[in-house]
Amino acid sequence: MESGGASSSTTVSGSGREQDRLMPIANVIRMMRKVLPAHVKIADDAKDTIQECVSEFISFVTSEANDRCQREQRRTITAEDIMWAMLKLGFDDYIEPLSLYLQRFRELEGGDHRCSSKREFLPLTKKDPFAIMSSCNWT
Repeated sequence: MESGGASSSTTVSGSGREQDRLMPIANVIRMMRKVLPAHVKIADDAKDTIQECVSEFISFVTSEANDRCQREQRRTITAEDIMWAMLKLGFDDYIEPLSLYLQRFRELEGGDHRCSSKREFLPLTKKDPFAIMSSCNWT
């Protein structure tokens, strides 16, 4: 079985080197090992496939969030922009756990220093996907 890892990571694509658009394979493998039993071996082509999928997913969601920021003439993509994009793209099932994770992260980190400290994080819902916008201080 051949591994496309070494050769595919140096391939030049239309938007630059492929390794620049892919999540580092070491990070992908670490995440895969976290969720699999210790005795499981992961084939190289499985690692490469997951790397491609994860990288494409990140690009897909980030692109949607970036479009929103450009429409609103903002230069910084926030966590709320990412969650808004995920909701808009149909990843509704991830919003609640991601909201809880983000809320806990901010509590542990002492809040998001780039945003107003008075801001409360409100989870997005299917009924009101833009609720988060009214709770953010965008200035």
